[in-house]
Amino acid sequence: MFRVGDIVARLSHQQDIYFHIVNINISNNGERSAMIKGLNLRLLADAPFTDLVPKSPAEIMNYEREDNKMIYQKLHRLTSQRKAEQDDLKEYFEIPGRVLQLDGDQDYLNQCIRTYRQMGIEARGICKSETEQPKVIRKILQENPTDILVLTGHDGFLSGKKDFHSMDSYRSSRYFVESVLEARRFQPNRDSLVIFAGACQSNYEAILAAGANFASSPKRMLIHAFDPVFVVERIAFTPMDQIVAVKDILMHTITGTDGVGGVETRGQMRRGYPRSPY
Repeated sequence: MFRVGDIVARLSHQQDIYFHIVNINISNNGERSAMIKGLNLRLLADAPFTDLVPKSPAEIMNYEREDNKMIYQKLHRLTSQRKAEQDDLKEYFEIPGRVLQLDGDQDYLNQCIRTYRQMGIEARGICKSETEQPKVIRKILQENPTDILVLTGHDGFLSGKKDFHSMDSYRSSRYFVESVLEARRFQPNRDSLVIFAGACQSNYEAILAAGANFASSPKRMLIHAFDPVFVVERIAFTPMDQIVAVKDILMHTITGTDGVGGVETRGQMRRGYPRSPY
């Protein structure tokens, strides 16, 4: 018998992704199913109990170790690249772009904000459901000036749907599109407000067309919780007089060009001179 909080995998998907059980449902005929959320991938799904397999502490530890290893490698590469850039300009100081992230999932939001701050980026996180985001984004932007806006949470291409262009085929894509449109009414310039929007399997083309600089997911892939973080890091630490190389920025993400894409965007870092000795 499964309980909320248990960590499980799905037999039907070769147990490839580990999930938390976040809710349990019982149908009229007594069949039990669970709402499950990916440990590291922005995936929310329903699964019958018969499809779930409990994972042991040792299996969970190995799974998390592999994920943490991959994240560490990406972070190490980014910080090493940034250090090399700073060594060439030691007499200057840097003010990286500020980040505001609205996320429909508090757990993922906490992880992202903690990582931004570890990388030296000023970041503010607000947990709002995907359906709430379009209603509150303008007010939040007025109260929280920012250089980079991240809009994410949970999404997915719905089972049984075939039209990749229809908003009715997605769990949350329409809300990301509406949020981007509202944000662009507030600030139309893509270089004055850089926007990353989307989650797993989101309608990539529609989100970009609404005005986002970067979005998920070109091939309707599941994206990692840290994919937005790695995109933001490159934007936040690229000088304002430079254009972020799109291919380069996507190489630093976990899921690559299958999961995330975007358009040429100006960096958001300001360099100052001279550096104070204090």
